[in-house]
Amino acid sequence: MDRIPEPELMNDPAQALAYARADFSEPHNRFIEQFRNCFPDWAGQGHVLDLGCGPGDICQRFARAFPQTHILGIDGAAAMLNIGHNDLQLAQLTDRVQLIEGYLPGAALPRTQYDAVISNSLLHHLNEPQVLWKSILRYAAPGAPVFVMDLRRPDTEQAAAALVELYAEDEPDILRHDCHCSLLAAYRVEEIQTQLHAAGIDWLTVSALGDRHVIVHGLTA
Repeated sequence: MDRIPEPELMNDPAQALAYARADFSEPHNRFIEQFRNCFPDWAGQGHVLDLGCGPGDICQRFARAFPQTHILGIDGAAAMLNIGHNDLQLAQLTDRVQLIEGYLPGAALPRTQYDAVISNSLLHHLNEPQVLWKSILRYAAPGAPVFVMDLRRPDTEQAAAALVELYAEDEPDILRHDCHCSLLAAYRVEEIQTQLHAAGIDWLTVSALGDRHVIVHGLTA
């Protein structure tokens, strides 16, 4: 099945709210778990950049998992960030987590380099995936861990629909529709490997994770 692109930004307020309030605890906890598995010797401190942070749930979980970090999340969707700012206030994490609006690759960030760069579910939104890989090359400090997790495109639309039923059965229709579209827009392992080769990045490893995800990880050269 060929990839079917979807809009890069989730800026509709209803769409953003459905996403922010969905139960992503399982994949988001897995994100943290897999990061730990990939970088068991990381000191767990310093400044971390989250590319495509959405409403900031991964930022919050990362901050709690690594209490000596300061995290900057960047996203192009104001509707997502509005929810995220309120959630950070409630979580009392505004001293260590900052969310800013910006569109890659031209966004202005407060630091030139970061001690770790992470990204969850941004890649499948990008019709030009080099935006992500070039941003990683630009902002990751030497020796910094890089960890990307995203959806993986199934072989057929029927398989995508089955995954939506399995993992989003009780979610609102708007979120179920978005999940289905995101699966159809996701990249496969071999496609990501081609992207990395084109970017000249040979220090990142790509692997399938479970029945619907892919992870990309490594230490910057």
